[in-house]
Amino acid sequence: MKHLLLIPAALTLLSACKDETISGYADSTATWALIELNGMAFPATATITFPKKGQIEGDGPCNSYSATQTAPYPWFEAGPIVATERACADLGAEADFFTALGQVNIAEVSGGTLILSNKDGHELVFMTAPR
Repeated sequence: MKHLLLIPAALTLLSACKDETISGYADSTATWALIELNGMAFPATATITFPKKGQIEGDGPCNSYSATQTAPYPWFEAGPIVATERACADLGAEADFFTALGQVNIAEVSGGTLILSNKDGHELVFMTAPR
């Protein structure tokens, strides 16, 4: 009888190890390139990666950045975005990217496509190269 009581405890521990954030659903080795922001081709280069549970990293047009992400998939919430402070000609595009990244709350991963969006119509479309 005591062994039966251990089964729920073991299942609880195993589920605690499962990454329920987007990091558990998106390829952790992939670099996702932003191709579209709010229905328009993105005019610069920006990326996002999910290297480990609850972590976002990437490069904006001018600066590298990181943030936390703890919402369970398909929800998405970028914690405070911390970025380097380099200037470049694409600072406006970078500001648009960081603003949109902070506003989206739904994630969808399908093959080599990642879509981050919200109910207000904001949408970031990323692609990754096939492996």
